[in-house]
Amino acid sequence: MQHRRNKALFSSVLVAGLALAACGSDNKAADSTTAPVASTASSTADSTAETTAASTDASTAASTDGSSAAGSGVLSGICPDTVAIQTDWNPEAEHGFLYQMVGEGYTLDKDKATVTGPLMAGGKDTGVKVQVRSGGPAIGFQTVTSQLYADDSLLLGYVYTDEAIQNSATFPTVAVESGFDKNPQMLMWDPATYPDVKTIADLGTANVTIRYFGGAAYMDYFTSTGVLKAAQVDGSYDGTPALFIADEGKSAQQGFGSAEPYLYENEIAGWKKPVAYQYINDAGWNNYAESIATKPENVTKYADCLKALVPIIQQSSIDYLADPAAANKVILDAVATFDNGWVYTQGAADYAVKTMQDDGLVANGPDGVMGKFDLDRVNDLIAKATPVYTAQDSPPKDGLKAEDIVTNEFLDPTIGL
Repeated sequence: MQHRRNKALFSSVLVAGLALAACGSDNKAADSTTAPVASTASSTADSTAETTAASTDASTAASTDGSSAAGSGVLSGICPDTVAIQTDWNPEAEHGFLYQMVGEGYTLDKDKATVTGPLMAGGKDTGVKVQVRSGGPAIGFQTVTSQLYADDSLLLGYVYTDEAIQNSATFPTVAVESGFDKNPQMLMWDPATYPDVKTIADLGTANVTIRYFGGAAYMDYFTSTGVLKAAQVDGSYDGTPALFIADEGKSAQQGFGSAEPYLYENEIAGWKKPVAYQYINDAGWNNYAESIATKPENVTKYADCLKALVPIIQQSSIDYLADPAAANKVILDAVATFDNGWVYTQGAADYAVKTMQDDGLVANGPDGVMGKFDLDRVNDLIAKATPVYTAQDSPPKDGLKAEDIVTNEFLDPTIGL
């Protein structure tokens, strides 16, 4: 389930030179993981990286045999020599908690769009490397779930909870840390045109046309429950700002709260004024985003690794929000080196971090624990999503329950904001 973007959006980036941090597709045809296909863009975690980060000495760069320069540490001997993590899009601040773990001496592979370096925890080398793999164009716009099943060198990847529900019968995954407590996906509108609209439900009452990526499960949920009317939603959104601008504020569209409000006000020519928005989570489709997931068999196979690694990921989220400068430098370095049409600025990164904090996108879960899943919340989404995906011919596993797709067993309960 490509929540971030689709191929049409990336093509528009190449033409316009501006990428929206938009709001991904839930299109069933693209999102159902019907056949995992290995990506040539990132088929191995141990290939030689093309570019060594200019700010570090080449002698400290990650080696090509899968071993860390340090050779010892808390993860050495229990985790793979390279912990490979698949993201859903190009480098951006929403992925900052992963880049926070990348130490000095990292290398960049332009062809594979990967960042590889010592996996750091609290300033110490853990004895293994981390490889952050870009998604979207780098993997042919395939889903992260398909990559997990196609490439055994991948240990972890971003899997949204609704994606896990959708694929639970055919390509199951288990999330071990929630990533984002709140999905950044939202619907946005022009507050000057619609000053009385404050919520997604208000868009329904006002009968505002809403453009979105066709087939989105959340939209089918909104229309089937009467939050919105089927006649007012338009599945023709292609990720570009052209129609929103041409409509002069008369229509609404989907986006990411951590990106589009900044881009439309500051970077998109033809608009450059505020937009208003409400998160889809706050309107009833309460989804966990960018959760760190793996195949079910890996939960047992790598239990010792996950017990040590997951708390490092928890702490990395906290450290990134507290001081994102180093990780954002890696992100911007990667964007410049990959040079694949993705445009990302320091201003966009700064806005994303602030929004993650202000809007509670990255936040503690139940009991004040970073990355913890609320099982009742997951079960509620299963109940809402099952009839939607069944109608879309992607029925979830019979009797699916929260414990089938998420686990809190590897979290450190003492780590929280």
